[in-house]
Amino acid sequence: MKNERQGKILSIIAREDIDTQELLMERLQREGISCTQATISRDIKQLHLIKEPVGRGRYRYAVSVRQSGLNVADKLRTIFRESVLSIDCAQNIVVVKTLLGLANGAAAALDSMELPYLVGTLAGEDTVLLVMRDSRSADGFCAEIGEMLLLSGGDQKKE
Repeated sequence: MKNERQGKILSIIAREDIDTQELLMERLQREGISCTQATISRDIKQLHLIKEPVGRGRYRYAVSVRQSGLNVADKLRTIFRESVLSIDCAQNIVVVKTLLGLANGAAAALDSMELPYLVGTLAGEDTVLLVMRDSRSADGFCAEIGEMLLLSGGDQKKE
């Protein structure tokens, strides 16, 4: 539940400007996740979210650039362990299947890593499409994530 909620939080703040815990809690409730303000506060601390300016005296929650560099591997492992069902690749394209509603959180985590071999991500409800620089990068990424999924009891599809 916690990982699903935190994945949703990352997804929500990636797609819209959220400036208060109350607004974040409201958005989570719209997505079917019930929680308290205290829970949101803990999640914000655990995800290392900060408020960044968006102009005209307004702010929004975002993942700390400094902190994301330090904890992004742990975040990615947590998100992937809890949400990824399978991973497959063809040439320089990687397809990641997730639990319903968690693809955006997985894509946001990958985007925040600023991996030099990742050109971009596109997420739906349960699928993330990753475009890699070349097929070797795609194969290496699939192998690494596949090992992580196997260690955590997940399923890797590689055809």
